[in-house]
Amino acid sequence: MAPRRTPAVTSPSGNPDGGLSIFTSTGFQSLTTQQYAKYANYLKPDITVALGDIPYGPMPGKKRAEKMADRTSMWVDKFLADLSKSNGSEAPDTAVFAPILTKDIFSQSEYLEHIGEDLTQSLAGLAFYSSSLLPEIPQTTALSRLVRLSLDEPSSPQEILRQISLGMDIFTIPFLGFATDSGLGLTFEFPRPSSTSESSTPAAEGTSVLPLATDLFNPSHSTSVTPLIDGCTCYACASHHRAYIHHLLNAKEMLAWTLLAIHNHHTASIFFSAVRKSIAAGTFEADKEIFERTYETELPESTGHKPRTRGYHFKSGAAEPKRNKPAWGALGQGTEGNVQTPLIVPDEDAKALDDKGFAEDLTDNPE
Repeated sequence: MAPRRTPAVTSPSGNPDGGLSIFTSTGFQSLTTQQYAKYANYLKPDITVALGDIPYGPMPGKKRAEKMADRTSMWVDKFLADLSKSNGSEAPDTAVFAPILTKDIFSQSEYLEHIGEDLTQSLAGLAFYSSSLLPEIPQTTALSRLVRLSLDEPSSPQEILRQISLGMDIFTIPFLGFATDSGLGLTFEFPRPSSTSESSTPAAEGTSVLPLATDLFNPSHSTSVTPLIDGCTCYACASHHRAYIHHLLNAKEMLAWTLLAIHNHHTASIFFSAVRKSIAAGTFEADKEIFERTYETELPESTGHKPRTRGYHFKSGAAEPKRNKPAWGALGQGTEGNVQTPLIVPDEDAKALDDKGFAEDLTDNPE
């Protein structure tokens, strides 16, 4: 559980000292450490990220940066105290991760020193909003034992592998949701495909790379009765085939995105399982190079229309572009992404239509 979603919603106002400005179902409100501790004790998530004064958009000036570190330090201290008070015991029911600000390490050195000297017994890990800061964290005994969580929104499995090389332990992966909404079925395996089928292996070693996913909107899948990945044991692949999911996507049936979500999360789970085995075997860096040579660096572009984005119907006041295209437009004008409705212009007058029986009077025969 974290106070902001990933990707975050930009607040139109700054954060007050008393809490964090967040978007809720009833608009933007201020979340205090006491409220957040109450929610954490009620929900009991495995991990709770403490409040952090994280900026979005242009980087703040020097004075603002110093205040960010001081405010975050205060919020972490208060959250830990409120968590124990709300829970009624010193041991919380959730693992608390302290946020690492996105600014340079020097500007938050006092905050990091406070974590390393005073809070390591109360914290379980560090939450990074920028993975590039991980190598700069002082490798003291106290800080090095804390688990490192990435909230940096990796856009591809290659980016995940890069962060693992830097020492990241746990990840949030928004691109799973983006791929699912785009009608993409993930097809990558670590370090290389285990299947030797034509659809999952390059034509010749070193001459081509494999896509990270397949676009199920593509008409080429309309008659394909093969699973998304040969040998995949997820429910979607074991029970259905590409042609069926392609049909569901074109029919705009939500079952299509449900099946893709099942498959994509299964693919990610198998990916991380293989990464853990590779690290245990001491071959991770070599396997990482194999993966980078085998697959493209970005997910393919989708050729279909995503479902309407949920939870972004508000106006944040931060000049964000609209995430959903308008569903309706003026008659004859159409809307972007929808079929344009042509104007119907009659070429006969009412009398001519009446003569043809178009407007037959049914008064005498209501049946």
